[in-house]
Amino acid sequence: MSQPTQVDPRGLRVSAGITAVVLALVLVTPEPVSIVLLAIQVAVFAVSALVSLRLSPYALFFATVVRPRIGAPAELEDARPPRFAQVVGLGFTAVALVAFLAGAATVGYVATVLALVAALLNASVGLCLGCELYLAVRRLTPARA
Repeated sequence: MSQPTQVDPRGLRVSAGITAVVLALVLVTPEPVSIVLLAIQVAVFAVSALVSLRLSPYALFFATVVRPRIGAPAELEDARPPRFAQVVGLGFTAVALVAFLAGAATVGYVATVLALVAALLNASVGLCLGCELYLAVRRLTPARA
């Protein structure tokens, strides 16, 4: 399936909000529920990062429930930075999941909190840290001839 080149930024913020709720629940619920929630979030990031932003469960929720009620966006944005951000989120939550399963709870909590902070920033004020990282890496990468 081809990747979208443009995405609705409102959908990204809704997805970040859902992600923030899931990660907050990971921090406050006891095991094994917290591990299951974290595994679900890892799977959501994996779909977004490795398959398609459009096929993410949170994106599907936005497309079927939210967007029909709020209408088309005034503008779209490039899908590459958000997709990179999903890869970053996948990395942090995968580290957290492995750490919790290995008994390294402190590492798991730190990785989860870092992912939660990033999701909260995106959901609340539209600051996508993974997108900013993508742009910084692009600026530092030499241009191809």
